[in-house]
Amino acid sequence: MMPEIEFGVHTVRSHGAKVAKKHKCDWLILLVLVAMDGFLNYIQPFNRYTNSKMLEDLKFPFKEHDTIPMWAVPIFAVILPCTVFLIYYHYRRDVYDLHHAILGIMYSVLVTAVITDSIKDAVGRPRPNFFYRCFPDGIEAFQPNGDVNCHGDPKVVKEGYKSFPSGHTSWSFAGLAFLSWYLCGKVKAFDRRGHAAKLCIVLLPLLFAALVGISRIDDYWHHWTDVFTGSIIGWFNVPIQRLYGFTTLISFQIDFSLFT
Repeated sequence: MMPEIEFGVHTVRSHGAKVAKKHKCDWLILLVLVAMDGFLNYIQPFNRYTNSKMLEDLKFPFKEHDTIPMWAVPIFAVILPCTVFLIYYHYRRDVYDLHHAILGIMYSVLVTAVITDSIKDAVGRPRPNFFYRCFPDGIEAFQPNGDVNCHGDPKVVKEGYKSFPSGHTSWSFAGLAFLSWYLCGKVKAFDRRGHAAKLCIVLLPLLFAALVGISRIDDYWHHWTDVFTGSIIGWFNVPIQRLYGFTTLISFQIDFSLFT
């Protein structure tokens, strides 16, 4: 069933309070998701058994500074798309479009974050640079059962067990794929008029998300399978939002009959 859509000039001042009140439960659920993800980052992940033979594939250099730091991910995965939404609102003056777009991308990113961090904690896969996280001086030590006996910084070692899947990648695809679909609707990329420039605009966010994932492999923070899985989680979380109704609202006015 299609959700109710109200077209016309509806500004934040005239209808902002109304739309916010109507969706207050949705925003409260977002706070629950934030709390859940905070808890998942606080708890200790599963410390997967790692013996000396397994360490041979985990001796890549440990670079403390990422090419793309974690604090930058919300900027291009959430703030940048929201800026695009605000620019469109400036010209369209449609608070419903603005609200649903922002709420939709927040759900996409936060649901992705909870799924990603839940899997990270449950799997406990060592990162490619795990050896130098565990033994910063290069001197190996093992427990009687053959498992590693790390003497590195506990916080650094803890992060070393969170390789699968890539959070940078899943966050990037969750936010930028949402932006890509949003742009599809706004520029009418699938109107069968053959405007290649429109496809370039639509694919640009996806290209950037892919480059973020590649940077995680180049920094030796993730295996390629971590990045591949993270991209799938982030990408497919966007269509899942259709179950809620965001992509059937005016934020995604795409005629899917064009594909049939």
